[in-house]
Amino acid sequence: MDLGIKGKWALVCGASKGLGLGCAQALVAEGVNVVLVARGAPDLDAAVNALRTSAPGVSVLGVAADIITPQGRAAALSVAGGPGTAFDILVNNAGGPPPGDFRAWEREDWIKALDANMLTPIELIKAVVDGMAERGFGRIVNITSGAVKAPIGILGLSNGARTGLTGFVAGLARSDIAARGVTINNLLPGAFETERLRTTLGSLAQKAGQTVEAVADSRRKGVPARRFGNPEEFGAICAFLCSVHAGYMTGQNVLADGGAYAGTF
Repeated sequence: MDLGIKGKWALVCGASKGLGLGCAQALVAEGVNVVLVARGAPDLDAAVNALRTSAPGVSVLGVAADIITPQGRAAALSVAGGPGTAFDILVNNAGGPPPGDFRAWEREDWIKALDANMLTPIELIKAVVDGMAERGFGRIVNITSGAVKAPIGILGLSNGARTGLTGFVAGLARSDIAARGVTINNLLPGAFETERLRTTLGSLAQKAGQTVEAVADSRRKGVPARRFGNPEEFGAICAFLCSVHAGYMTGQNVLADGGAYAGTF
């Protein structure tokens, strides 16, 4: 299927590895020009070089910056022809805050979580959405978490911040931008093979007094697919949400978790 987005420009955050890189790979494969943003320059450079090799005819740029800071956002948005207006696709993605017991979290911990997983995505949406609407096409995908639908106790910081973003998007996606060709959807990963999952499993293992592998095996058994997801299949879902074929989908929370969430809705 031709997704109809060849030649578009995309900004993908947290794109040097994991789910963000999976999204960037899928978009590049569709002929989308991509700007990757990540804090770690070595991993970012490796990702950019690999993508350029895989798709010689596509522009792939890297910005080593902390997207959570105003300076980092300015650096990312100044690429591809102007301050944000040139991006047709935005993939918001940031590592989640650390797990733990809410009793140990101070106000500063909550502010950091909100900055990374709610306020920064909103700032980036604000920077690009009007340009998208003027051109009559825009796709915004926020990578949140399956914990938005099924909260995980030790991920309280993430539960709170990402749910806040979800509420904001629910309203904005249904505003006048919907009639101007701009969609905003959230993509909710369950257990995928990423560093984030390994960190969470490590915390659970320590709390339970078990090995990480034992906890991982138990977690897999709780997934009807009996496995963890991989970033490539996640990226394919993201690319579809960015396609011309998904123009009638907006304000949705798309759950990719191998069937782990047992609810009907």
